[in-house]
Amino acid sequence: MSEAPSGPPARLPLEWIAASLRRERTRTGLSLSELAKRAGIAKSTLSQLEAASGNPSMETIWALAVALGVPFSALVEPPTPAIQVIRAGAGPTVHSERSSYLATLLSASPPGARRDIYYVWLEPGTVRDSDPHIPGTTEHIVVTEGGVRAGPRGETVELAPGDYMSYRGDVPHAYEALAAGTKFVLIMQHM
Repeated sequence: MSEAPSGPPARLPLEWIAASLRRERTRTGLSLSELAKRAGIAKSTLSQLEAASGNPSMETIWALAVALGVPFSALVEPPTPAIQVIRAGAGPTVHSERSSYLATLLSASPPGARRDIYYVWLEPGTVRDSDPHIPGTTEHIVVTEGGVRAGPRGETVELAPGDYMSYRGDVPHAYEALAAGTKFVLIMQHM
């Protein structure tokens, strides 16, 4: 049996993000300038990301996904083999620049289904505020360790290990760790 990793997983390979951004921008017919404007980021930042350089934050990737009208996972998912096993601490992970929040994409929506599954690490001390996702998004949370306060702004609920919650993800919402080492499974369902 292998040892569990001691720290958070490594960042996503930039090549995945770059290829996905180029694919989705081409699919929508948007120029670099137009996509950057819609996402509220600098054109030079987008150009760097499409060239697989830079250091994109979760917030930047979310803004681009919303501007492109695609789920977040469409920009960060790796090519998937027929059988997929993600060992603890080894999946594609994104970091927030505004809070101690890490999310590992466990499963992106296959064609015909629109849901993504993440395993999230969150530490106390900061709140992970999330802007609305694409219209029709519902989030489902199952806490595995620690405790979290989550939900739409003004309607957050405290959850303990084993607790489940669902709420609209297409409105401003937040996550806040109530204990060190908080972890939860986050399922994003897109309609």
